[in-house]
Amino acid sequence: MAPSHQEGGQEGILRRQSARESAARTYARALPIVPVRARGMTIEGADGRRYLDCLSGAGTLALGHNHPVVLEAIRQVLDSGAPLHVLDLATPVKDDFTSELFRTLPPGLAERARIQFCGPAGTDAVEAALKLVRAATGRDSMLAFTGAYHGMTAGALEVSGAAPSVRVARLPYPQDYRCPFGLGGAGGAELSARWTENLLDDTKSGVPAPAGMILEPVQGEGGVLPAPDGWLRRMREITAARDIPLIVDEVQTGVGRTGVFWAVEHSGIVPDVMVLSKAIGGSLPLAVVVYRDDLDLWPPGAHAGTFRGNQLAMAAGAATLAYVREHGLAERAATLGARMLAQLRTLAVDHPCVGEVRGRGLMIGVELVDARCDRGLPEGTAEAEIEHGSRVEGIDGLPPVARPRPPAPELAAAVQRECLRRGLIVELGGRHSSVVRLLPPLTITDEQATAVLDRLADALAAVARHDHG
Repeated sequence: MAPSHQEGGQEGILRRQSARESAARTYARALPIVPVRARGMTIEGADGRRYLDCLSGAGTLALGHNHPVVLEAIRQVLDSGAPLHVLDLATPVKDDFTSELFRTLPPGLAERARIQFCGPAGTDAVEAALKLVRAATGRDSMLAFTGAYHGMTAGALEVSGAAPSVRVARLPYPQDYRCPFGLGGAGGAELSARWTENLLDDTKSGVPAPAGMILEPVQGEGGVLPAPDGWLRRMREITAARDIPLIVDEVQTGVGRTGVFWAVEHSGIVPDVMVLSKAIGGSLPLAVVVYRDDLDLWPPGAHAGTFRGNQLAMAAGAATLAYVREHGLAERAATLGARMLAQLRTLAVDHPCVGEVRGRGLMIGVELVDARCDRGLPEGTAEAEIEHGSRVEGIDGLPPVARPRPPAPELAAAVQRECLRRGLIVELGGRHSSVVRLLPPLTITDEQATAVLDRLADALAAVARHDHG
């Protein structure tokens, strides 16, 4: 007889998970809780403790847990007697979802868009997008960016920053704190754009004509790095001038997360292909590729999936899309996100271990660094900066370049643990897992936002005291 969840309580469930599940499990290692109830931003564990959830299913839960409009949409399908599994056949539920999705798309794309329903995960939609542009162009190689994350299947890993591939050329993604050119700001973004142009136009670059370029308008797993709007426009100009399809991965940034419905709207660009998942399913598995109609050259069956007709996800997704649009939740994310960023930057003034606070809308990252490298010399002196690696003398008369402090993954993990003790669930990301990430639902209240910041500040102070001691 199988043991019930009552046997051993929460600890028993966690022990059985550890004994039975794969070593590849991830979130369960850092978050040893057993959720049994959830509503909005609040999760209750099997031990009775309550948590504010700033992970939101890695950005999936735009409306939080079990939002009434989502539950009602699911109940309507269940009560209607409609089939739950239909492969890729047309249904009223699918038609409603597609119509609502197209209503939200950037106008330049919506007017001539096609949609491909994929397997249930975003990584499958990335695979479909890569197949699409390769079929349309007859070319094979891809352009992708350092720090990127596009999924865990083979093709998606190829274009992610952590996996090498001979078919993918890596391009520098612009950022301020750890700019690969040591500049940051507009200067670093300009050099990134020029590097891309040179790579494509230099006949001896070793990079063949690509089938497409794929990028995230905000790198999430890469450390919450918003792409400058001007740089995104340059990427659009560069790819359009060379007939290179531009794929924008909006799996995590979409559905109001960054302060507009789709993150590309900040820059005003219209990509050739958009990869969408996570929040579009209203908490249930759903992934699609939306693309320009002239790219629709692949034959029937070129990309398929048994579960691409998830009726419950489409109903929940249509309800979520409509609710975000009708209630101005993207605008709310922009306003509240800006306020939270400002408060976190104030917090950073008192904590040298906070290297940078960055983000867009309700996609926020706090990078933690090793501030101890400055101890022993007067803070801010050139000698201290040079000796401890925060400043490098210029080459051949160029001005010295400021360098950020080393990342502190152990510190970030300690902050995550202290947050959990205080009833706050956060995620880690970034190149060295040194970035504390906040992805609250778009329905977060002002009071909940204050509680999140207070608990994070308290956790940071506790860890900093221990680290200092």
